[in-house]
Amino acid sequence: QEQLVESGGGLVQAGGSLTLSCTTSRQTFSSYSMGWFRQAPGKEREFVAAISWSGASRVNPDLDEGRFTISRDNSKSTAFLQMNDLKPEDTAVYYCVADISHLSIATTPDYWGQGTQVTVSS
Repeated sequence: QEQLVESGGGLVQAGGSLTLSCTTSRQTFSSYSMGWFRQAPGKEREFVAAISWSGASRVNPDLDEGRFTISRDNSKSTAFLQMNDLKPEDTAVYYCVADISHLSIATTPDYWGQGTQVTVSS
């Protein structure tokens, strides 16, 4: 079982920024796509963004364009989610995910982290 460890969540005021990090084992990271989901209170989990091992990235088109940026640092086995201009509706538990497929990572990723809470106050 691969382990995904998220960090960087917290409380931020509306309009602020946060960067989430996800670290995993080097073996997993070198060949897998990495991504992020989120789950707001009372809502279903929602795909946020994903990035392939080669750096090809995509963001859920239903989210505000430009506010979410995903990246990865292969040398540190870490993926990042930069979130700008945060809004109260971005409040959710954010989960790091991993999958060998850059297609299925957006729907049914193989591996999930424990999640990190992001709270945006108005």
